[in-house]
Amino acid sequence: MEERKELDRNGANGSGPCDGRPPNPLAPSHRQCLTNKSGTTVPCKKSLVRHPSLVKTKMSDISDDPISSVWSRKSQFLPVIRSGACADIGFRTSMEDVYVCVDDFVQDYGLTNMADGPNAFYGVFDGHGGKHAADFACHNLLQYIIKDEDFPQEIEKVVSSAFLQTDAAFAEACSFDAALSSGTTALAAIIMGRSLIVANAGDCRAVLCRRGTAIEMSRDHKPICTKEKERIKASGGYVYDGYLNGQLNVARALGDWHMEGIKSREGGPLSAEPELMSMDLTEEDEFLIIGCDGIWDVFRSQNAVDFARRRLQEHNDPVVCCKDLVDEALKRKSGDNLAAVVVCFQSGPPPNLIAPRPRVHRSFSAEGLREIQSYLDNLAD
Repeated sequence: MEERKELDRNGANGSGPCDGRPPNPLAPSHRQCLTNKSGTTVPCKKSLVRHPSLVKTKMSDISDDPISSVWSRKSQFLPVIRSGACADIGFRTSMEDVYVCVDDFVQDYGLTNMADGPNAFYGVFDGHGGKHAADFACHNLLQYIIKDEDFPQEIEKVVSSAFLQTDAAFAEACSFDAALSSGTTALAAIIMGRSLIVANAGDCRAVLCRRGTAIEMSRDHKPICTKEKERIKASGGYVYDGYLNGQLNVARALGDWHMEGIKSREGGPLSAEPELMSMDLTEEDEFLIIGCDGIWDVFRSQNAVDFARRRLQEHNDPVVCCKDLVDEALKRKSGDNLAAVVVCFQSGPPPNLIAPRPRVHRSFSAEGLREIQSYLDNLAD
C-alpha cells in the first residue's frame, strides 16, 4: 500500500485555499487524511422537483427508532466543531471512496446573512463501477445546497433538491462522455448552529455519540429492506437475490444512468432522493462518525462509538481517531475501500462515564436471623 499522507489545515493535497478549490480527491495517493477546508463555485439553481416515482420516507414511519425521541428536544448548546477524515484503498485494486470536510462554509464561500454559530458540511461518497460519480458528487453537492435560492430557510427541501440536481447534472455530463458512467452512494451531514441534518442515499452511515450511546442518524438503503423493496416494486423494479433488478446491492444512489431499467428522467427503481434525519444537538452530544460501508462491514454502530470514544479520550484528535478507525477496520479484514469522518462537538475529550453503584437492599427473615444468631452463639461456646 502507498504511504498514508496527512493534510495540513491549508488543504495541501494538490489544491487548497490559494486556488479556491477543495482538497483534490483525484490526487495520486490512495491514502489520505485531512482536517478541513473546501471550496468551489457553480451557477445558482432553483430547487428541483423530485422524480414522480420516488416515495419519501416520513418521520412518522420511523417513530420506533431511538432517534425519534430526541428530534424535538430543545437546547441552547452551540457545538465547537473539530473534524478529521481518513481514507484507504484497503484490499481493493482501485479506490472509489471519497469524502469532503468543510468546518466553516460561511467563511470558505464568503456567505452572508447566516446565523451565528457553526456552519459545517461533511460528506462521504462510495463509488461503484468507477470513481467519476463519487468525485462529481463530492465536488458539487455542497454547491447546489448553498447556491439554492431557498437556502438556508428551507434546508431540508434544499438538501433533497441538491441530491437530485447533482444526479441530473451527472447524467448530463455522462451524455457528453460515456466514459464517466458510474454510480455512487452519498451521505451528507450539515451542522447549522445547533441543528444537525443528515441526508443519505445508499449504504453509507452516520452515527451520533450521545454520552457514549450510539444513535443512528441514517438507514442503510438495501434492496432487501421492506420499505425499499416496496418502493422498488412500485417504481417498476424488482429485487433478485438481494440485488435491485439483479444488478445493484443498494436501493438508492446517484448516477448509474447507463444501467438499463434502473433509472430514467421519468423515474425508476433506483432513487437518488435522500432520506433525511435531523435533530438539535445538546451538551450530551460528543461526536459524529460518518463512513462508507467498508467501515460498517466490520463495525456495529455502538462498537464504532465505543472504539472512537476510547481513542478520543486518549488523544482528543479527530484526525488520529479516523486513522484509528480505518486501521482497525483493516485489522478486522474489511474487504472494501475505507473512508471515515469524525466530527467532534466539544473542545475537550469525551468524559469518563461513571455509572452510579446501585444500592443493594438485603433482608433476612426471622428464621434466618435466628439461624445466624445460633451460629454465632455456637462460635462463642
